[in-house]
Amino acid sequence: MTSLADKAILSGADNRPPMLEKDMYDSWKSRMELYMLNRQHGRMILESVENDPLLWPTVEENGVTWLKKYSELSTTDAIQADCDVKATNIILQGLPPEVYALV
Repeated sequence: MTSLADKAILSGADNRPPMLEKDMYDSWKSRMELYMLNRQHGRMILESVENDPLLWPTVEENGVTWLKKYSELSTTDAIQADCDVKATNIILQGLPPEVYALV
């Protein structure tokens, strides 16, 4: 029998994403989308999952090309980079240990 605490973990909370339960992917997916949208910059977090994460801009100098440092990103790109990390963390925190081990 599922305890009240187990149900709370599965459904998530404001400070914890919902946990994936076998055979309930569709429900988990919609709850995860709502959870992400409820975060600061939620639309950017969700778009990071649905689309590709930020392609870091490059700098070319004297024929050498490298990725910009985080401190060199524009404000918008820095926020998007942060949202990419948050999106990954949210998804990984919503996976049970047996699924996380496969990632």
